[in-house]
Amino acid sequence: MNPPLKNAAGMTRKERTRRIVTVASILFLLALFTLIGIYVGLPLVRQFRESPESFRAYVESHGALGKLLMIGITVLQVVIALLPGEPFELAAGFVFGWLQGGILCMIGCVIASSTVFMLVRIFGKKVVELFFQEDKIRQYAFLQNEKRLNILVFILFLIPGTPKDLLTYVVPLTPMKLSTFLWLTSLARIPSLFSSTVTGSLAQNENYVAAIITYAITFLVSGLLILWYRKTGLSQKTNEAQKQ
Repeated sequence: MNPPLKNAAGMTRKERTRRIVTVASILFLLALFTLIGIYVGLPLVRQFRESPESFRAYVESHGALGKLLMIGITVLQVVIALLPGEPFELAAGFVFGWLQGGILCMIGCVIASSTVFMLVRIFGKKVVELFFQEDKIRQYAFLQNEKRLNILVFILFLIPGTPKDLLTYVVPLTPMKLSTFLWLTSLARIPSLFSSTVTGSLAQNENYVAAIITYAITFLVSGLLILWYRKTGLSQKTNEAQKQ
């Protein structure tokens, strides 16, 4: 049986077709996410920042679909990593209350994280490079350490201020399973996510003092977590791993 013919680049027709389909799919997704982010995500962020009450009226005008809209907004924010997350979490608490708003955001995070995870697993690093530069991706090469992978991912998602959107794209490049990823990240997101929805809920009730106190407590807990992270030596080990 004759071997399959190869072109000048050393690829068979089947391999060339697969590459073309992969590149076209990635370009399509990039264009789709960019358009959605520009025409849906950013206007919603501006609307909430300029007039929280009008944003609330907009969501509530959709009735029961308003909850699906909130989930969709959260999915959009995670998938399009350039959109800020906190305004949407505050908005969820403002519109639906801290508990229901937090649950809706968590559902959105799980759906979006699963989507990103599967896209990266199917198409590989090319998907990550659509949103992040190579040097940013290389900074998290230490996550390839399977022995510490679970604890590192949990800590990085637990500590406020870490680039969770970037991590959502990078972790699928590691050996971690999807089920483990969802369990660890969902658990780690709870403190910061619900502190935002609580603040949004308190602001809706014009309880601004309590909202400030909630943020202050969150800031204090975040500081303690960062100190613990450094004290355990994990931060030093991750920095050493990055230099290797």
